[in-house]
Amino acid sequence: MTIYERNIAPDLGGNRPGRLARDFAAVRQAANPNAKVCCVVKADAYGHGAVRMAQEFEALGADWFAVSNLEEALQLRLGGISQPMLVLGYTPPEEAASLAKHAISQCVYSLDYAKELSHCAVEAGVTVKIHVKIDTGMSRLGFYYQDISRDEATVQEVKAACTLPGLYPEGIFTHFAVSDEGKAGDAFTMRQFGCFKEMIESLLREDVSFEVRHCANSAAVFDYPSPPGYGAGGHRHLWAVPLRRPAEPPGADASALLEIGGFPCEDRTAGGHHQLWPEIHRGKGDAGGHCARGLCRRLSPHPLRQRGQVLIGGKRCPILGRVCMDQLMADVTALPQVKVGDLVTLIGRDGEEEITADELAALEGSINYEVVCGLSKRVPRVYLKNGRVDSIYNALLGEGGC
Repeated sequence: MTIYERNIAPDLGGNRPGRLARDFAAVRQAANPNAKVCCVVKADAYGHGAVRMAQEFEALGADWFAVSNLEEALQLRLGGISQPMLVLGYTPPEEAASLAKHAISQCVYSLDYAKELSHCAVEAGVTVKIHVKIDTGMSRLGFYYQDISRDEATVQEVKAACTLPGLYPEGIFTHFAVSDEGKAGDAFTMRQFGCFKEMIESLLREDVSFEVRHCANSAAVFDYPSPPGYGAGGHRHLWAVPLRRPAEPPGADASALLEIGGFPCEDRTAGGHHQLWPEIHRGKGDAGGHCARGLCRRLSPHPLRQRGQVLIGGKRCPILGRVCMDQLMADVTALPQVKVGDLVTLIGRDGEEEITADELAALEGSINYEVVCGLSKRVPRVYLKNGRVDSIYNALLGEGGC
């Protein structure tokens, strides 16, 4: 018997159902009886071990799984997970064949991205299942639809995305911003839900429908279990359950710019709860950019501390809004030539500018060791030798080596 079995097992109570099983059963009981349950196991199942947690959830009866990126999805497939799977974040369009081969559904958040994915799917001779994300107030990725009268044109954009060749519109979803704030968030959550319903109904009038419609994160499952007027028809509803190197890194932690857009300040707040865009207003040159990498939330703007920055095109761009789990927003107003796909450097050098682990540690109130040790397994390690790539190690897929 190991030390872990001796010291921990007696306290767990061998005859009691596990906490995972109890929590899953509680979600099943709270959700609409006709709903499917999607277990979100991104970021290594929030640090609990993605493959093992997915295996347990699958045995308990999970209907779907959701992850942040393609590598996380492939890791689950390699681990024997066979249930339907959705990538919530960005996947390079060139990976269309891989998405189709492994039966992985992909989030589509803009018409431009849908067109790129469609082009690559047609070239590969495959059909990719997509879930259209509607931005009803979370203010990250998604087709912008927060004012029914003003954003009416968005309906036609979504319809255009859903009718592109090589894409099959399997699902549509949104993300509640403040459903975990109790009564304080009720009004804004119901406003989001109203926009989501109106989008679905508008698309139905355009002969666009979906097998799966989903919007309830964990808090919403319990606080909004069966919204009135929703659930008719033969649609399945999905309910989501989430379950440092040396002091100065030799390379850079980088990502790609996912989306660029201008947003009205008043609509990028959640009923006053999240002032995400205090200095951005709709107008020429006003833009926010999304990039997929995690940083400490203390780098988010705050009246009492300096905000964090990223490097784009050799220029420092301040972080806007909250640093999210899988994305962050940066102000690219001063970069008129910026485009989707541009390199975003979080730690490292770009041109004459450099962001060091020491700089981030000072902003976070920490030390440089904590910054570099906090880089998760989802970040591939690229090893350079004599100015050239020597090897690449992707911990999620077990590729490469040290």
